[in-house]
Amino acid sequence: MRVGSAEIMTLKVLLIDDDVGLTEMLSRYLEREGFEVHVVHDGERGAVKATIGDYAIIVLDIMMPGLSGIETLHRIRAKSKVPVLMLTARGDSVDRIVGLDMGADDYVPKPCLPGELVARIRAILRRTESRDVATGAAGSSVFQAGELTLWPASRRALWRGQPLELTGVEFSLLEVLARHAGELISKNDISLKVFGRPLERYDRRIDVHISSIRQKLGLRSDGQSWIHSVRGLGYQLVSD
Repeated sequence: MRVGSAEIMTLKVLLIDDDVGLTEMLSRYLEREGFEVHVVHDGERGAVKATIGDYAIIVLDIMMPGLSGIETLHRIRAKSKVPVLMLTARGDSVDRIVGLDMGADDYVPKPCLPGELVARIRAILRRTESRDVATGAAGSSVFQAGELTLWPASRRALWRGQPLELTGVEFSLLEVLARHAGELISKNDISLKVFGRPLERYDRRIDVHISSIRQKLGLRSDGQSWIHSVRGLGYQLVSD
């Protein structure tokens, strides 16, 4: 899957949102940007379509009648790792955190500018493209930090010799920490490397993903986390 201008017409986007006016406006904008857009106005059909269609990315609204965006995301993640960008009500931090914890790749607060949405979509697709290109070029490359083994090309991870199940964002974040094991990495640097943009004020998405990764790694023999945090500064992966 390429994101370059020569092949961008092949990229399909699925919009799942009950707001007909908004989806019409976003569809027109995305189509002008070269995407093929499909629209579904309810979570039930959206979850099915997301897992059987060859979509580059899903744009999913959290607040929908019937099956909510969170429930829809849960169904999608049970069958697919397709990138998901969530649309959230501005200031609705609880839903954002739940969505990220369940495997959403990013979120955009509503109302959002179409240009901002496209920029977020392209950032996610660039990460996906880098992964796919690496898989074809160097599928066997391996990186190790202590008891953590990563295959960045195939996005595969082992922790203490056992498979470590990570979302796409979790893998990217853990890879950044692993490549700087023992060093304190600022949250802004992490945001630049993982999301491709500076950290926004009051943005907790990194904290949410770190919390999930910590749970998956478990605790050290001394009862401490493998990922140390320095309040207001950043995170550090302990590799020994």
